[in-house]
Amino acid sequence: MGEHAGKRIDVPNICCDFGSGTTSSRIQCIISALSLAFLFLSLIDGVESASHGCRYRQSKQHQQKQNFDMPSIATFSWKNERESASIQGPGRQKQDWNLCLTAGCVMSANSVLQNMDRKINPCDNFFEFACGKFLKETRVADDKTGVTAFSLISDKLEEQLRDVLDRPVSPNDIKPFVYTKHLFNACMNKALIEEKGAAPVLSLLKELGGWPVLEGSNWNEAEWDWKKSVYTNRKKGFSYSYFLSFAVRPDMKNSKNRVIILDQASLGMGQEYLIKGLKDKLVAAYYNYMVDIAVLFGADKKIAKTELRKSVEFEINLANISIPREERRDTNKLYNSMTLTQLQQKFSSIPWKEYFQNMLPHKIKLKPNERVIVYAPSFIKKLETLMKDTPKRVQANYALWRAAGATISYLPDNFRRRQLEYIALRFGMTEREARWKECVKVVSSSLPQAVGAQYVRKFFKEDSKENAEELVNRIRKEMYKILDDVDWMDEKTRAAALEKAKAMTTHIAYPDELLDDKKLIEFYEKLEIIGPDDYIGAELNLTKCAVEFSFNRLRDPVNKTEWISHGRPAIVNAFYNSIENSIQFPAGILQGTFFNKDRPHFMNYGAIGYVIGHEVTHAFDDEGNQFNKDGNLVDWWEEETKKKYLEKAKCIINQYGNYTSRQVDIKLNGVNTQGENIADNGGIKLSYYAYQSWEEQYGPEPRLPGLQMYSPQQMFWISAANVWCAKHKDESLKNQITTGVHSPDEFRVIGSLSNLKEFSQDFGCPTGSKMNPKHKCSVW
Repeated sequence: MGEHAGKRIDVPNICCDFGSGTTSSRIQCIISALSLAFLFLSLIDGVESASHGCRYRQSKQHQQKQNFDMPSIATFSWKNERESASIQGPGRQKQDWNLCLTAGCVMSANSVLQNMDRKINPCDNFFEFACGKFLKETRVADDKTGVTAFSLISDKLEEQLRDVLDRPVSPNDIKPFVYTKHLFNACMNKALIEEKGAAPVLSLLKELGGWPVLEGSNWNEAEWDWKKSVYTNRKKGFSYSYFLSFAVRPDMKNSKNRVIILDQASLGMGQEYLIKGLKDKLVAAYYNYMVDIAVLFGADKKIAKTELRKSVEFEINLANISIPREERRDTNKLYNSMTLTQLQQKFSSIPWKEYFQNMLPHKIKLKPNERVIVYAPSFIKKLETLMKDTPKRVQANYALWRAAGATISYLPDNFRRRQLEYIALRFGMTEREARWKECVKVVSSSLPQAVGAQYVRKFFKEDSKENAEELVNRIRKEMYKILDDVDWMDEKTRAAALEKAKAMTTHIAYPDELLDDKKLIEFYEKLEIIGPDDYIGAELNLTKCAVEFSFNRLRDPVNKTEWISHGRPAIVNAFYNSIENSIQFPAGILQGTFFNKDRPHFMNYGAIGYVIGHEVTHAFDDEGNQFNKDGNLVDWWEEETKKKYLEKAKCIINQYGNYTSRQVDIKLNGVNTQGENIADNGGIKLSYYAYQSWEEQYGPEPRLPGLQMYSPQQMFWISAANVWCAKHKDESLKNQITTGVHSPDEFRVIGSLSNLKEFSQDFGCPTGSKMNPKHKCSVW
């Protein structure tokens, strides 16, 4: 999910993503003061608090006996009245409203009120109604590209991780924990980084073949071979995908086994930008950045401008022969299986056996009939011609620029300042974030299992896991009901869909293995010792180790539930994986705006419930629906039903494709965002139905103080919208719309809620209003 949320972990498109006692005493004082303030507000409104409890765990029948005077749901309608009007539920006076005044409820109410602009008609623009105050009062700091619900929780999580990492090594620390602290210290040691200067990277560049723009006439063209440069990059810990991507991944048509994957090149900036050429402002900025970095490394500026212009033009050519994102959504078109022999016959200019032997670990022996899946045959065919027509010096300047560009974060401040100027143009961030925050991110991404283990041991609240499991189970049952009820599916396809939904596996918070020291030590045993004095060396070693681990598993069967791939809990996101047919909700997202066990269920179902429903629905979006219950790329759809599905998806494509961001005046890409939009629309519906089911079982919940005019159902929608309260800098938003798969936050609220009749009914939105259009889209 998010800029992240609802993330599909792609293979290439296989997985989806939606971020002390004194302190406690101060918080408790604040809670007490807020409780009194809201109680005072409620009394002014003439509302009598019947109960301070906010949970009803007994059965509905038992509850009715105990609390026979439970008020029916009062709704706040915008059909004929404004907020200042008298609002009453059917048959009840408003003083009968039952308020929840626990600390959890008071804090939830305060959080919502800090976001809302109740002057906005929710039937006109629900995003501005739920988030208007947030938009007006939030300032995006110079060291950020935006502020979102995800980033606010990530900020808190990073503070917690700092508390773990920024401590002396203890005799009780196991080796993986020592490594995290050493890497953090190496990153924080700015004095040593400044002292070493560019020398470590210059040495590495020579080992990679030498950067011609630096070497001048001393560069040896005869020794250059782009394929050998790939092999060297692989051995040294640099990226090996500058010309051609190579990976070992599960075979999409036989997902219990792994296979070699070939794909198009990984580019230095988005293909969507590069294809515009040097006339584009951002492509020109990329070129200027490239030149200035070369000069900082010691190049002559005039020579750098001449040589690196040819280099960026070569990268533009790579972008032009790449398959655009819009054409990579049909996974069957990407799945081109061939043997090593057939590969050699088809693309004869590349010695494939040699290529694979140099990429794979020595223990892996190639079979005579070794199978390879080629995602982009047209790219490789055009690459052969492009490499033949491109001088070696241009090839080398491109490859060595990419390697040099990847090292800037590990270099002294003069390099990092120039990088920041480029980042400012691309994303709007004009200042570096605090060094410790950067280092926490580096360690978390480099050693996620080791960092995650320390995080959950110290900070995660175990009862959150049990509560989240209950939500997941109830929401999954609603998916079964929807699949049972949709009238456009034939029975054979319906049966296969239900099988897939019921076979889905769930991973919540973290795997138990993260609490097992022996498991962690064993996992990291082949990692070379990380010391606190070699920052870039440590990072390169980690990359080499990770690649070696991945490629070594070519012959190993796939364990779809192994703890390693689900052992990254210190992240604020959620995922669906098509190959595993699994949903994952890391510990990091089970907090803050998304989840709190001490607040009403309507808040949790609206927030984390929305996220859960989103990930469940990804199994049936335009990409997820290409995989069966076992995670294999199989067409299980009857032709007529598939046509009906595609028509429904087309409605979503057109709806979102016709939205324009007023902030940056750019139209959304309905094709690239369709998977996430389908997941949003289905996810919020699933969660709403699940909450209705919960309420039928346990009865209506008390309302929130200061928000008592809103029914639990209305608060569900408000909670859902609060997940997307966000403010972005223009540059960041432009980049998201141009290259991203998620719609901007505003349209994730407006688009999905305006399609749901339940939303319009709950808020009394008249037909034809902006949030209740006559024509609605619905896939699930």
